[in-house]
Amino acid sequence: MSDLTVTKIRFRNGTWEGRVTGADTAPDIKVLYLDQPVEGISLATAQTAGEWELTIPVPQEAIADGVHSFVIATAAEDEKLAHFTLIGGDVEAEDLRTEVDLLRAELDMLKRAFRRHCVETA
Repeated sequence: MSDLTVTKIRFRNGTWEGRVTGADTAPDIKVLYLDQPVEGISLATAQTAGEWELTIPVPQEAIADGVHSFVIATAAEDEKLAHFTLIGGDVEAEDLRTEVDLLRAELDMLKRAFRRHCVETA
């Protein structure tokens, strides 16, 4: 079991960026898409000791309709550290992710309304 942790920083311009913590030396990390290694990933020293900046270029073939998942893992032990998913095109109404997003939006709306009600009645 590895002590490595991967935290997302941002995803923009076709590049996923994250931070790897828990290693004094550069960890050997691989990224898989459709069970194939993603080319061009880079791991650079961060400003804080024991942290590394991970950059993953998203392959063009993953920018398409459907659900595309990427797995970030240790190269030696093949231990999954993190993952990220891209969803493109029309999303089916029955898709669970769509339902969860709708529920989150409704919950946020209810929270705002409740807070506004509390302020008005206080």
